[in-house]
Amino acid sequence: MKNISRGLLAAIFLLPALVLAQDARTIDRIVALVEDDVILQSELDQAIDMIGRQAQARGDRLPPRSVMEEQMLERLIMSRLEVLRAEATGIRASDADVDQALEQVAQQNRMTVGQLRAAIEADGIDFREFRRDMREELLTSRLRQRVVNSMEDITETEVDILLASDRFGGAEYLLSQIAISVSETATSSEVDEARRRAEDVRRQLDDGLDFSTAALTFSQASDALEGGDVGWRSINALPPLFADAIEQTPVGAYTDLLRTPGGFVILHVRDRRDQTEVIVREFRARHLMIEPSELVTPDQARDRLFALHQRIVDGESFADLAREYSTDETTANIGGRLNWFTAGEYGSLFQQIIDDLEPGEVSNPFQSGFGWHILKLEETRQADRTTETLRAEAREMLFRQKAEDEVERFQRQLRGESFVEVRL
Repeated sequence: MKNISRGLLAAIFLLPALVLAQDARTIDRIVALVEDDVILQSELDQAIDMIGRQAQARGDRLPPRSVMEEQMLERLIMSRLEVLRAEATGIRASDADVDQALEQVAQQNRMTVGQLRAAIEADGIDFREFRRDMREELLTSRLRQRVVNSMEDITETEVDILLASDRFGGAEYLLSQIAISVSETATSSEVDEARRRAEDVRRQLDDGLDFSTAALTFSQASDALEGGDVGWRSINALPPLFADAIEQTPVGAYTDLLRTPGGFVILHVRDRRDQTEVIVREFRARHLMIEPSELVTPDQARDRLFALHQRIVDGESFADLAREYSTDETTANIGGRLNWFTAGEYGSLFQQIIDDLEPGEVSNPFQSGFGWHILKLEETRQADRTTETLRAEAREMLFRQKAEDEVERFQRQLRGESFVEVRL
C-alpha cells in the first residue's frame, strides 16, 4: 500500500474552495466542471501557492504561472474524480479515521495534534478544511488500494523468472522523469505532435534547462510538481525499455526519448549505488518460562523461576529443566531450544537480554508480559541472507510495478470516461 502519511501531508495543498474576494461583490470563478462538481479559482490559486513555496524551498526555478495552472488543475481534476468514484462505490472515511490520520501526521512531524493544528492555522489554513482534505485523501488512497487488491497475486514462478534474469541483483538508480502523455486512442498526428513536444524538451535540456524546472513546466506525470522526482529504483523493478536506457546513461545525464504505452518519457539518472550482500547475525539459544495461571500466582511464578535459575547455575542441565518445568509449550518438549533466529525476531526485550550474553552464558531471571524467563545463549553466527532478501525484494518489486501500472491504467480510464470541462 502507498505511504498514506505522505499523501496526507500532500493534502495540505489540495485545499477547498475559498472565496478570494477583495469585497463582498467578488464571485469565485469556476475553472473546471468535474462530473456534477466544480473546481474553483480559489482552490487552484491556493494549491499553486503551496506548490510554489515547496519548489522554492528545493531551489527549483518556477515555470510561468499559466504552466503551473495547467499542471495543478489536472491534478485537482484527477483527485476530484477519484473522490467522486470512491464515494459512489461505497468507500467511506469516518471522523475516527480522520482523527487517526491526524495523529499519524503529527507523530511523523514530532508534534502533538494540538501543535499540528497550531502550525496549520499559523500558515493561514482553516483546520476544518484541512480535515476535509485529509478525509478526501483517505478516500483516494482506499480507492487505489481497492484497485490494487483486484490484481492477481504474484506467483512463485514470476519471482523465479525475475531472480533468474540477468538484471536481478543489479544496481539501484536515483531517477527523475519528464513524461509527455499520449492517449491510448490517439491518432498518428497526435502522437507526432507529442513526440515533437518531447523532442523540444530534450533540446532545452541539452541547452542547459534545469531538469526539475523542465519537469515542472512540461511533464504530465503525477510527480511533475515535485520536479519529476521518482526516487531510488532498482534496475530490476523497471521495465526493460527503461532499464536498458538507464544502464547506458552516465550519472548526471538524461536518456533519449523513450516511447511507452502512455506517451514519451525522458529519464534523468541522478545517482547510482550497488546492492550489497545481506549478512546478518543469528543466534541459537534456549528458553525457560514460568507463567502465572489460575493455579500459580505471579509471586509463585517468580519464585519457581528463581529456584530453577539457581539449579542451572549449580550445574543442572538447562535442557532437562526446560523439558520438565517450562510452560512455553512451543519449546518445552525440545529442551527450550530456540533454533537460529535473527536480531529482534522475539522482540526487543529478548534481544536486549541476548545481546548482553556470551555463548554459554545464562541470563538472570527477567519478567515480560507473559511471565518469568531465563535465556541461555548457545551460539552466534554471521549468516548470508542475500538469497532470502533478494527473493523478498523480487516479490515486492513485482507487486509494486504491477500496482503502479494498474493504478495508472485505472486513472487513465477514469479520466477518459468522465465528464470534465476546463474553463481556464
